[in-house]
Amino acid sequence: MDYQVELVARAFFEAEHEDFSWDGEAELVRDEFREYARNAISLLDEDIGVLLLALQRATAEEHPERSRAAA
Repeated sequence: MDYQVELVARAFFEAEHEDFSWDGEAELVRDEFREYARNAISLLDEDIGVLLLALQRATAEEHPERSRAAA
């Protein structure tokens, strides 16, 4: 579940802050977006799989080096 939370939190952050880097952001800010992600995952319940698949594909397209490292 932590990977899912991180993926959704990063997507929320990047949607709101296009000019900033998630990795360079303060832990306090990232924790806030992780909480948003947990809430969204909880609300979506079973439908979260579709969102996560879309986010994983988008991340792989934007950062192909991450998908190769995960494989």
